[in-house]
Amino acid sequence: MGRHSYDIIVIGAGAAGLVAAAEFARAGRRALVLEARDRIGGRIWSHAEPGVPVPIELGAEFIHGQAQATFNLLNRAGSAAVDSGGEHWSLREGRLVRSRDLFRQVRVAIQRSDALAKKDLPFDRFLDVHLGSELTDEARAYARMLAQGFDAADTRHASARAIAEEWTGGGSVEAPQFRPLGGYGHLLSTLVSDLRGSGVQLQMNTAVDAVVWRRGNVEVHATFLGEHFVTSGRRAIVTLPLGVLQAPRASGSVRFSPALSAKREALKRLAPGPVLKAVLRFRTSFWENAERGLYRDVSFFHPREAAFPTFWTALPVRTPVIVAWAAGPKAMRLAGASRAGIIERALTSLAALFGDIEGIRRGLEGAWLHDWQRDPWARGAYSYVLVGGDKAREQLAAPLAGTLFFAGEAADTEGEAGTVAGALQSGLRAAREVH
Repeated sequence: MGRHSYDIIVIGAGAAGLVAAAEFARAGRRALVLEARDRIGGRIWSHAEPGVPVPIELGAEFIHGQAQATFNLLNRAGSAAVDSGGEHWSLREGRLVRSRDLFRQVRVAIQRSDALAKKDLPFDRFLDVHLGSELTDEARAYARMLAQGFDAADTRHASARAIAEEWTGGGSVEAPQFRPLGGYGHLLSTLVSDLRGSGVQLQMNTAVDAVVWRRGNVEVHATFLGEHFVTSGRRAIVTLPLGVLQAPRASGSVRFSPALSAKREALKRLAPGPVLKAVLRFRTSFWENAERGLYRDVSFFHPREAAFPTFWTALPVRTPVIVAWAAGPKAMRLAGASRAGIIERALTSLAALFGDIEGIRRGLEGAWLHDWQRDPWARGAYSYVLVGGDKAREQLAAPLAGTLFFAGEAADTEGEAGTVAGALQSGLRAAREVH
């Protein structure tokens, strides 16, 4: 392929890359967006299934709290957010009961502790040693489950400081949960529409192999539809997922020359959280009819000891689709399992709630899943902070020589890391830095 020169090269057409590209389009800049996949979105993947009234979200699904960057994009798209709030029920001693509100108890105990003022600690140690007398066994188990399930964290190594800041600083754990009407894919299509007729080109099926850079110049080597492709620009925005940046010699990763030595410490202090999510479609919404309709308005079910410890429905839309969710260590235990094996574990976990495993198997009409850990262009779902990583996100986000700029949820510095809002914010920040 031939050589072309651009003002800016954007590596990755996920939320961060596309929102930066849309900014360049509005500013009249000449840019090239390179995406390895044959679709936009990165770890957003909305699938439209005939006969299903909601999108099948294989990646990001929720808007957590008042995520301003996401709501701004919703407004631009002329769309809306759908409140997904509803009842939470948990499996306790073999029976489904309304979930207890333990979060406030955990938050108060964290606020009272001064242990983290001295030094950061692994979250497990903080819970067991410093909050052991403040919290019941049930509350500590709940806090550990929440950190593993919501933050996708290995609590043996996750930063207690980072989790405490999130949980006590108005973070997204307790905030209302919404879904974008029509799914996240619809929102990203709005950003692609902004590129039409502009100086910004979007090129799919282009797997970047190497970035050779010096101050004021970036040369990108890639494979485009099976052929070698080289392009150059004065600057680049790198939106590669954390797991890809951490594995420079693995399949699907990118080699930087010179290496990103200034990012080495930041990359050691962040981790890509593992997630497995299976979307299950049944002949009927049998959970709505169980126990004479007792669970009709339940949004979330929690069989906490099961392989998939969380399920959620599509409420307020009533459709026979339910999502099985495993994150953190629970997801790692499923690593390497076959698709059939993962779906069977999801069905068995659902049977822990409702019994009748054979009936559940017979009622299944479809299943969709994607293992983000085994995806070479993702290598994990979303990031969390390891012990001692207080400044890791800021270090990852910092530009290099006014030439390489960094965006993506792991590089968000405004308190929304790990979310689509964080990716959008980071892309806007990187675009401003390039200006």
